Amino acid sequence: MFDRPPSRVLLCDDQEMMRVGLRMVVDSQPDLTVIGEAADGIQAVAAAIELRPDVILLDVRMPAMDGVTAATRIRAALPTTRILMITTFDLDEYAFAALRAGADGFLVKDAPAAEMLVAIRGVLRGDPMIAPSVTRRLLDRYVTAGPSPLPDPRVQRLTDREREVLGLVARGLSNAEIAGHLHLGETTVKTHVSRILAKLQVRDRIGAVVMAYESGLSRPGA
Repeated sequence: MFDRPPSRVLLCDDQEMMRVGLRMVVDSQPDLTVIGEAADGIQAVAAAIELRPDVILLDVRMPAMDGVTAATRIRAALPTTRILMITTFDLDEYAFAALRAGADGFLVKDAPAAEMLVAIRGVLRGDPMIAPSVTRRLLDRYVTAGPSPLPDPRVQRLTDREREVLGLVARGLSNAEIAGHLHLGETTVKTHVSRILAKLQVRDRIGAVVMAYESGLSRPGA
């Protein structure tokens, strides 16, 4: 089924039992293999640079250096490596900052093994893996406590339809849901999203959502 070499995974979590559990899940799959572990943020950055994994499972809260800072440094050194943050959404105040740092998605610590594997493979494909409900919760928290929205000239480049699509993306809708909402084909929605990412100069949907909220185009509860 898998003709290519397995994707290389680095595990970064200060809890040994969490690393053991993740290793068991990852190494049970023929298309994935664990190549190393780190118990704090400093170790995570060093191991990432040395081992150059395809994807890093990175805990948000770690000693010596938190996951957000580690993600920022890893992203600067390894722009193509995928970063999947390990987090408990209701408790992590730094989750939104992790998105800004370049995280490709989130993995809930108590998620079933099947969901973990979906998330890992998703970010390896280049898909941002974050549930719509989590997106809204994180952004609601950030916008409520954060600074006032600031206009961004990149947002002004969007057409009215692209703004409409971006607004629905910011609400956590999938391409299929947006297509149904706007009575468009899903391929047309994908084209709109691609153009939005290009005009906003962001890596993925998460970056577009962040910009939509920071510029005031989208608001919590809207």
